[in-house]
Amino acid sequence: MKTLYIDCFSGISGDMMVGALIDAGASFENIQQELEKLNVQGYQLSKRKVMKEGISSTKFDVLLEEDEHVHEHAGHSHEHSHQHVHDHGHHHHHHHETHSHDHGHDHDHQHRSYADILQLIEESELAPGVKERSKQIFAPIAKSEAKIHHMPVENVHFHEVGAVDSIVDIVATAIALEELEIAEVISAPVPLGSGSIRCAHGIYPVPAPATMEMMKNIPIAPTELSYELTTPTGAAIVVSQANTFGPLPAMKVGAIGYGAGTRDIPSRPNVLRVMIGEEVKKKPLA
Repeated sequence: MKTLYIDCFSGISGDMMVGALIDAGASFENIQQELEKLNVQGYQLSKRKVMKEGISSTKFDVLLEEDEHVHEHAGHSHEHSHQHVHDHGHHHHHHHETHSHDHGHDHDHQHRSYADILQLIEESELAPGVKERSKQIFAPIAKSEAKIHHMPVENVHFHEVGAVDSIVDIVATAIALEELEIAEVISAPVPLGSGSIRCAHGIYPVPAPATMEMMKNIPIAPTELSYELTTPTGAAIVVSQANTFGPLPAMKVGAIGYGAGTRDIPSRPNVLRVMIGEEVKKKPLA
């Protein structure tokens, strides 16, 4: 049984997760081909090797077409574009922000509801396992937003996660996990970051409310960094896919991958490390 260990010492975002899984052996070309089965247009994918404080890692980006101007957008915003801010970029995510509304560009996307996204996944030709994991990852985001905004889950409209790049990050994660045949996921305690970020709704504390809501009952790691280390998409991946949390278990590691975040953090590599292998089970005493 293949086990994936998520070593999120610098947090986690959607693009960091996809980059780490590609770095550990998932096929970028397979991800591209499978994503074509989803009825989402207006983007291109890119991957490149970057150095983060001395560590060679894979940077995965969703580049939105149509707009150049997107880059100027809010600085981040664009991120969104690519940087997706990456969702991360940790950057702040703007999840809320940026994403949604702010861009003209994503016009129709900004109004995607949770029900619309589920329909998009269900009507695609993606493999059943990919559809299932994609829906698992979207569910905690929708539930947390519904609780924070006091509305039915199906009415939740994703500002941020409805953006093309976040949908692509989530489905790409599901495609890579299925390709790598991951049966169990274990995660280290998750650092969320601190400080504040500017969102569509104003100045918000880090972690963003949706991220904090998702992380209830999940081990959180303290951090002194005043950045958003874990984005809502990153939190959703961890809470929906990890079976247990804790230190690296006894395992034979066959593959290691590093996924780069957008931001450069002084004296700390802004990367997500994943390890894939077989857990070593203790033999029962006779």
